[in-house]
Amino acid sequence: MSGFYKPDSGKILFQSNEITDLPPHKVYKLGIARTFQIPSLFWKLTVLENLLVAEKNNPGESFTKALFKKMWVREEENTVSKAAGILRLIGLSEQWDKPAYLLSGGQMKLLEMGRALMSGAKLLMLDEPVSGVNPTLAHEIFARITKLRDTLGITFLIVEHRLDIALGYVDHVNAMAYGKLIASGDAEKVISDPKVVEAYLGK
Repeated sequence: MSGFYKPDSGKILFQSNEITDLPPHKVYKLGIARTFQIPSLFWKLTVLENLLVAEKNNPGESFTKALFKKMWVREEENTVSKAAGILRLIGLSEQWDKPAYLLSGGQMKLLEMGRALMSGAKLLMLDEPVSGVNPTLAHEIFARITKLRDTLGITFLIVEHRLDIALGYVDHVNAMAYGKLIASGDAEKVISDPKVVEAYLGK
């Protein structure tokens, strides 16, 4: 879906538009962003700076506009305000001036999520957002995901193996085994499906 790999068959539709063969940067411009299981941050930049670099169409990236402060200072102020709002939503406001490498593993995942939100994404795909995170912070991450969904109207597509945590927060579950969909529906229905039980727990 994000354009990194091309499907062998079928079509991918996003908001009624086919995106099957689009490269990642064009998928991103349409409003689809993703995070990775292992966060990939700018480690020496601060938390705030990590968000600022993700802003689309930054005038400071233009060779001509960058030379004239009046052409970009107002937009820069707006971008900082936007980033500050996202930091509040993801619970990292107090860490804004810390280098990214000083954050905990869970905070790093929240920061990567915040950076994706700076793009104005309509669909945010998260790859194991609570992998390796202690249970308390894992629940906090999922609680913030649901708050972001409700506050910003964003759709989240999450791949997660820690079902004991994830199932309490999600609206819909798809279970896969060996690359195939084996069950789909609400959490209780899927977790009790015999095919799912057999695939994950054995006969």
